[in-house]
Amino acid sequence: MPNLKNAKKKVLVIKKKEEENNKFAATMKNSIKKVDRAVASKDKENAEGALKVAIKAIDKATSKGATKKNTAARAKSRLTKKVNSME
Repeated sequence: MPNLKNAKKKVLVIKKKEEENNKFAATMKNSIKKVDRAVASKDKENAEGALKVAIKAIDKATSKGATKKNTAARAKSRLTKKVNSME
């Protein structure tokens, strides 16, 4: 447990930031799962709609610092490839 006042404050700030990052990361992961489910059910129209939402969630998580740029680019690329390969 921190003893100094500024160390105590820093613990609170880190906890708040961690909760925010977890929220963005969870939203991103859930939207990716929705795209995967739509692709698995072979519903192209639903998959395309879910892809737009997923890309927006991924970009938001990246802009807020919850994920790295390369991780986001890789996720968007993989999802787009899956949706585009559907018939």
